Amino acid sequence: MTDPAPDGTSGERRALLVVDVQPTFCEGGALGVDGGAAVALGVADYAAAHRDRYALVVTTQDWHIDPGDHFSETPDYVDTWPPHGVAGTAEAELHPALSELGPDASVRKGQYAAAYSGFEGVDGEGRGLAQILRDAQVTDVDVVGIAESHCVRSTALDALALGLRTRVLVDLTVPVTPDQGAAAREEMRAAGAQLVSSTDLD
Repeated sequence: MTDPAPDGTSGERRALLVVDVQPTFCEGGALGVDGGAAVALGVADYAAAHRDRYALVVTTQDWHIDPGDHFSETPDYVDTWPPHGVAGTAEAELHPALSELGPDASVRKGQYAAAYSGFEGVDGEGRGLAQILRDAQVTDVDVVGIAESHCVRSTALDALALGLRTRVLVDLTVPVTPDQGAAAREEMRAAGAQLVSSTDLD
């Protein structure tokens, strides 16, 4: 339960976290995930229709400059990966479907190291995601984006660790593989996340 605000209304302030919806993670990208482009379109449509649900909309992006051994010519796809989300390239920009999103804040992560969670990123003023949410007095977050099994999972777990009530909108995310997605959902649910469909929200 949220505490009532001074005017008697709910004190809930909810943010939408749009995680790594970038061409590099969609079909045809360096680390394309099947269904990524459909997620980008779905997120854009959902955000346009329901912006009034959110006090804040924040995007995250992989923005790799020199991430060390995160990149490999012989990747194991567990700890090492082919080059992706390279800073300054079109693949690293937000997906074109989000061109009308107009986020309130944007964070970029992984410049010089691996970074899965959006909470490892900073905005143009050097503020981390946790600080951005604190500044906006956010109490609850909805997490969407790519990939459910990796950066969405890590972002949701970090949000929970900070005490934020966290929902993952499962129809607006997609895993790298079905098995990895199932494992991620189990882990997020066990940590306290609500897994819901955007179509089931009020």
